[in-house]
Amino acid sequence: MLPAALWDIMISGGLFTLRSAIYASLKQLCRWPLLYYWLPLVTWMGAIFWFSAQPQPLGYLASWLEALAGIIGHLVGYAGLALFWWRALAAHSASARRTRGLAFLLTVLYAVSDEYHQSFVPGRTATLADLFIDAAGAVLGLWLVYRWQEGASEVD
Repeated sequence: MLPAALWDIMISGGLFTLRSAIYASLKQLCRWPLLYYWLPLVTWMGAIFWFSAQPQPLGYLASWLEALAGIIGHLVGYAGLALFWWRALAAHSASARRTRGLAFLLTVLYAVSDEYHQSFVPGRTATLADLFIDAAGAVLGLWLVYRWQEGASEVD
């Protein structure tokens, strides 16, 4: 027997029912805070690990465009990781500053472990430059959180 939300998607195929199914799933997931807060974080970490485990072909980063894409990938990946760390930690902490600091520290520690992991992947190397870019991505993500919190406090 198909769940009702899935059945609605199959019958109508409309975006509205798909959105309703997603919201219903998220609402169901909220009943399990451990999954709701920590599953996105662990999934994001797994994605970073998977991308860093891919061997690079010879001649990679031959152009400035590929180098720019790599930098943007690091910035976005680690900004997202910092956001997910903040989200998971904020559910258990009252101090916004402490939560952002801990999210930054954990993101950088993961970046260090990821660079170490890359040192074992054929065609990849661990570089300090990548680590600094990852840390800059974490700062960017947490700066966005800070700005969002500042805006939310002004509305109150």
